[in-house]
Amino acid sequence: MRKSKNLDFKVIFGRLFAFMKPYRKGLIISILFIILASMFNSFAPFILGKATDSMLHLVVNGVPSNEGIKTFITILIILASCYLLYAVFKYLSTHIMVRVSQKTIFDIRSKVDDKLKKLPLNYFDTNTYGDILSRITNDVDTISNSLQQSLDQIVTAVTSLIFIFIMMLTISPILTLIGIVTIPVALVISMKIAQKAQRYFKEQQDTLGDLNGYVEEMYTGHNVIGAFSKEKDVIDDFEVTNQELYQSGWKSQFLSSTLMPITQAMTNLGYVAVAVVSSILVISGKMTIGMIQSFIQYLRQFSQPINQTVQISNVLQSTAAAAARIFEFLDEKEEIKEANPSMFPSVVDGTVDFEHVQFGYLPYQTLMNDVSLHVEAGSKVAIVGPTGAGKTTLINLLLRFYDINKGSIKLNGVDVRDMKRTELRQIFGMVLQDTWLFTGTIRDNIRYGKLGASDAEVEAAAKAAHADEFIRMLPGGYDMVLQEGATNIAQGERQLLTIARAILSDAPIMILDEATSSIDTRTEVLIQDAMATLMKGRTSFVIAHRLSTIRDADMIIYMQGGDIKETGTHLGLLAKGGLYAKLYNSQFAENNG
Repeated sequence: MRKSKNLDFKVIFGRLFAFMKPYRKGLIISILFIILASMFNSFAPFILGKATDSMLHLVVNGVPSNEGIKTFITILIILASCYLLYAVFKYLSTHIMVRVSQKTIFDIRSKVDDKLKKLPLNYFDTNTYGDILSRITNDVDTISNSLQQSLDQIVTAVTSLIFIFIMMLTISPILTLIGIVTIPVALVISMKIAQKAQRYFKEQQDTLGDLNGYVEEMYTGHNVIGAFSKEKDVIDDFEVTNQELYQSGWKSQFLSSTLMPITQAMTNLGYVAVAVVSSILVISGKMTIGMIQSFIQYLRQFSQPINQTVQISNVLQSTAAAAARIFEFLDEKEEIKEANPSMFPSVVDGTVDFEHVQFGYLPYQTLMNDVSLHVEAGSKVAIVGPTGAGKTTLINLLLRFYDINKGSIKLNGVDVRDMKRTELRQIFGMVLQDTWLFTGTIRDNIRYGKLGASDAEVEAAAKAAHADEFIRMLPGGYDMVLQEGATNIAQGERQLLTIARAILSDAPIMILDEATSSIDTRTEVLIQDAMATLMKGRTSFVIAHRLSTIRDADMIIYMQGGDIKETGTHLGLLAKGGLYAKLYNSQFAENNG
C-alpha cells in the first residue's frame, strides 16, 4: 500500500479555482446574489418577532384595533417580500453557479483528455490502466459532484453567519455572547478531527485507484486465471486491497461523522444558557416575547451554517483527495515537444537509418548501447532474438513512442525528432501481436486504417487479407457489430481484420509484430501470400519468433540484450554459424523432434 501524506488544501484549491478564473464574472455575480439572498433570509426572523409582538395589540380592551390589524398586515407583507426576494436571488445564484461549475468541470475534463494525448508510452507502461481510468473518471466525477454544492454552501454559510451575528447583536449583545461562547470550542475540536481525517481520505482515493486497476487487470485475464485455477489467489489478493480500502474508508467516514454530533452538542448547551437568561430579561421587562422568539431562531440558524460547514468539510476532503490525484496526473512529464518548424521528407520511399542509437527506458539503465542500421527502400527486414532482446523497442523508437538518448533515426534523411509525430506515424501501417478492435461494425474497424476509404476499398483490403470469405459468412457480413474486444469472433479472424486494416492504410512502411502467431497453419499460408503482395515495393519490418516465416527476408537482424549482434540474409547467417544459426537450428530440431 502506498504511503499517504496530508493534503495541502491551499495549493490544491488554489489550482482548482484557477480553472474557474475564465468564469470569474459569473462567479462574482453568483456570490453577490447569494449575499443578497442571505441578507433577506436573515431579516425574516426579526420581522417575524415583530409580527408576534404586534399580535398583542390586535385587540384593545376586548375590541379589535384597526391600527393594530393594519400594522400586523404590513409586517406580514414585508415578511412575505423578504421570503420572495430570498427565493428569487437564491434561484439566480444557483443557476449561475451551476453553469460556472459545469464549465469548470468541462475545462478540467478537456485538460485531462489533452494531457492523455501528450503522455509518453512509458507512463502507461508504469501505471495500471485501472488507476489511470480512476483518475480521469472517478476523481473528475468526485469534483464535479461537489464543486457547485460546496461553493454555494460555503458562501451561503459565511454570509449567513455574518448577517445573523449582526441581527443577534441588534437584539441582545448579552444573549449573543452567551449563545456563541461554545462555538469556538466546537470549531477547534472539529478542525483537529478534520486534519486527522485528511490522510485517510487521500488513502481512500489512492486505494480505490489500486483496486480499479487490479479489477481491470484480472477481468482482462480471466480466461488465463481460470486455466491455471488461480481464482482463489486472485480473490485473496483482492480481499487484501479491499480490506485496505475498508480500513481507510471507515476511518475517514467515522472521523468525519463525529463532527456533526460535537457541534450539535455544543450549540445545545448554548440554547440552555440562552433560555435561562432570556426568561430573566423578559420578567424584568428588558425584552419582549417576540424578540426572544427571533433570537432563538437566529441562534438555531447560526448553528446551521456551522453544521453545514462541518458537512462541507467532509466533501471538501474527498474533493481535495480527488483533485490532488488529478493534478498529479496533469503534472506528469509529457512527451518532448514537437520540432518547430518541423520537417518532412520530400519523398518517402521507406529508407531507414539508425545511426549510433543509444537508449534506455530508465535514466540509469541503458538497453541499447550503439545501434547502427541501414535499411534500403522496399526491403523486408526481419527482427529476431530471444524474449527481451529489444525487438519491440526498436520499433517503438522508429515510431517515436520513446525518444532516444543519443544518436539519430532518419527516414529518407530526415531525423524523426524533426518531424511531427502524427505525420511520422502516418508513414507506418501496423499489425500488432495484440489485436485491437473497437465496438462497431467490421466495415468501420477495417476503415480505421483509412477513414475516408470507400466500401469498395474496404472490401478489396479484406479480400487481399483473405478475410472477405469469412466476413460474408458472418450474420450481417461487413455490417456485423463487434462486441467489446471483438469477443464474438475467433482470434484468427481478429488477426485477419487487423491485417486488412493495415493493407487499407497503404502505408510506405509496414510493421508486423507477431502477425501470424495466433493463426492456424492453413490461414497462415494464405496470409503469407497476402503479405508478400502487400510488402512488395515497400519497406517492412517483421518481428517473429517462428523463423520459418521470414526466410525470404532481404535482411535479418538478430538482437540480444538490446543491441544488434548479427545482420544478413537467412542463408548467409546460417553459413556464418552464429547466434541466428543456433536459434534456427534449435527451432528446426524442436519441429522435427
